[in-house]
Amino acid sequence: MKAQPVLNQKQESIITIAAFTANGDMDKLQSALNEGLDAGLTVNEIKEILVQMYAYAGFPRSLNGLGTFMSVMDKRKAKGIKDVMGKDASLIPVNLNKDDYGAKVRAQLGGLDKVPPPAKWQEFSPVIDKFLKEHLFADIFARDVLTFQERELATIAALASMPGLDGPLTFHLGAAMNTGLTENQMKAFVSVIKNRVGNKEGNGVGKLLGGVLAKRPGKQL
Repeated sequence: MKAQPVLNQKQESIITIAAFTANGDMDKLQSALNEGLDAGLTVNEIKEILVQMYAYAGFPRSLNGLGTFMSVMDKRKAKGIKDVMGKDASLIPVNLNKDDYGAKVRAQLGGLDKVPPPAKWQEFSPVIDKFLKEHLFADIFARDVLTFQERELATIAALASMPGLDGPLTFHLGAAMNTGLTENQMKAFVSVIKNRVGNKEGNGVGKLLGGVLAKRPGKQL
């Protein structure tokens, strides 16, 4: 019996789409977008990945990604390919306490049962903490087009593909595992980054992952 891949094709496509959007490689992004659609990602799922990227790589990279996706869709349509749009995001309750919701989501991703006391950086800049909680971890993460696990997979792909982000990347590597990704899946993620994005990026995130795994209680195989 043929062994099943550690990451499925949709997961690998989430990684490459996020990575090439974040590092600005539009040529490779075109291929990744076609691969993602062929692997079964819906149009709305891909748009959601591209939109989320602005929180990590900025509006210019996100908008470039969306523009590239529009071009890919036009070419596929011209070839008679009919891609699945997929579901839209459910409505978010108008009375949602975004500060509270975002704080709980961030704690959950960090593997905590309750919201911890403010860290020094939160006290130094309460406004950035407010934006993180209310926008990133509420406005964005509350959209159910993607699961938390899919969002974290996209996040670590983006952060691993840009230099100088070891701190946030380390947190999100742990967060990705807290959503249920196993040690073997994380190692497969590193392989995708190394093979598709570059040796430098793959080796860098692999080293960080080793540190994250060494500090986790028990092994998740």
